[in-house]
Amino acid sequence: MINTPARCKAVVLISGGGSNLQAFIDQIEAGQLPLDIALVISNKPEAFGLERATRAGIDTLVVNHKAYPSRDDFDRALQRAIDAATPDLVILAGFMRILTADFVNHFRHRLINIHPSLLPKYPGTNTHQRALDAGDTWHGASIHFVVPEVDAGPIILQGRLKIRSDDNADQLQQRIHKIEHQLYPLAARWFAEQRLSQHNGKVLLDGETSDQQLQTFDL
Repeated sequence: MINTPARCKAVVLISGGGSNLQAFIDQIEAGQLPLDIALVISNKPEAFGLERATRAGIDTLVVNHKAYPSRDDFDRALQRAIDAATPDLVILAGFMRILTADFVNHFRHRLINIHPSLLPKYPGTNTHQRALDAGDTWHGASIHFVVPEVDAGPIILQGRLKIRSDDNADQLQQRIHKIEHQLYPLAARWFAEQRLSQHNGKVLLDGETSDQQLQTFDL
């Protein structure tokens, strides 16, 4: 008998609409992503992404940060909820919380995030307007492993596009979303296929630095 490898099990953390979550769901349902989402957790009970998960038959849970007296207490409760699902991979998909070092280190090397800029440019928030204000030619999104320092982890994959002269922040955000919805599932697929590794703070694909780590889009 040939033993087929177990599929990668993931927990996805959200805070809002869950458009990246939907991109994962769509690719899983199309047979393009060897990932099983065991649980979707939101820190906000009104997050629309919870409805997306329910429609797809995925279990959901709310761990409301407002119910905890401190960031440490919230993170410990969140960690317990994730651990109960025994995931191989934890995906931050629009999860708008700064996570403590203890939490990040607990899930080190299996916690990934997407950030709407070409890191190391523009960590933090308001990235689209900051790129416009700086007169940048290029803007994009970065997928990275999470480390305790915010938006500073080893980069798995980046996508970029040229900023148009008539772009505003909202238009630019919508165009960047299209990159995110293509590249985030791809990065998760590489992880699920055990093709990603890290060496000296850099991410390797199939043991080598990949020219696919920066992709250019015409959108």
